Amino acid sequence: MKKSKDGKPTINDVARLSGVSKKTVSRVINRSPLLNDATREKVEAVIAELGYVPNPQARALALRRNFLIGLIHDNPNAQMVLGVQEGILSAIRDTEFALVVRPVNRRSPDMLDDVRAFLEQQRLFGVMLLPPISENDALAELCDELGVTYVRMGSVKLDEDEHMVASNDREAVSQAIDYLIRRGHRRIGFVAGPEGFRSAAERSLGYRDALEMAGIPLDDAIMAEGNYTFETGIAAGRKLLAATPRPGAIFASNDEMAAGVLHAARTLGLSVPEDLSIVGFDDTAIAAHIWPPLTTVRWPIQAMARAAALKLIDPAEARKQPSHFLSDLIERASVATC
Repeated sequence: MKKSKDGKPTINDVARLSGVSKKTVSRVINRSPLLNDATREKVEAVIAELGYVPNPQARALALRRNFLIGLIHDNPNAQMVLGVQEGILSAIRDTEFALVVRPVNRRSPDMLDDVRAFLEQQRLFGVMLLPPISENDALAELCDELGVTYVRMGSVKLDEDEHMVASNDREAVSQAIDYLIRRGHRRIGFVAGPEGFRSAAERSLGYRDALEMAGIPLDDAIMAEGNYTFETGIAAGRKLLAATPRPGAIFASNDEMAAGVLHAARTLGLSVPEDLSIVGFDDTAIAAHIWPPLTTVRWPIQAMARAAALKLIDPAEARKQPSHFLSDLIERASVATC
């Protein structure tokens, strides 16, 4: 077998032993969806047998892009961003892909120009857009214009399946509020997420849906807005617990704010769940680590992020994954029967 000058097998060796063209080998390496499974498996077996390792610099030059997956976000919830990163990393593990993270300011008039410069400089293989900027159609159009493959994550479907992974936030929150109602709660406070987030709007709609179904009127005195942070959860909790009569249960639109509500209750001398039941959303690490452990809606963020990354790097495998993910309620110790 003829090898390169440094003794390593080459793409020509793989092509010859597989009985296919160099172009077909390249398609296997690049995970092209244009190949049948038999050809892909045959070439992959030869690659494994030879121990062939593609040259990433040469591939990048040939494709005129780097093997980088970009994660672009403007999200105050650090736990959510961390969960997304873990999902992406699980998808690209044992591949030559790497992750680059780019925070942006969605309120800046220069955001699109900043993202354009980033995409042009990095020559990304693909990019993942997190909410709320994933809801910006102009950003998706910019990716199309620059020929950058993109996937959007969101609480509702915003795009075609090849560009989208979504969850069922509205339905999931409605089910969580219904759970509180079935436990005997009628006066249920609500801490919304920040204005401009589609997830915040969907979760608010789920709260309203459940109350309407149960014939419970809305009460602005036990509704507050937060910013998906612990500190705003404390402030919202203080406001809601100052209402007369105070709520017997509070749903917070993410776990960070739910933890803040729990802190506010404790500073007022209230016991959870005896005096106040609390439910969060996300099922991040904080939910299981605080006391009492938090009943919360599990948002399958890592699974969603992994599926989104596969849409970028391995469309054939991605087609086996769902584009719509369901959240479910995780019952712990922060809710009591009223």
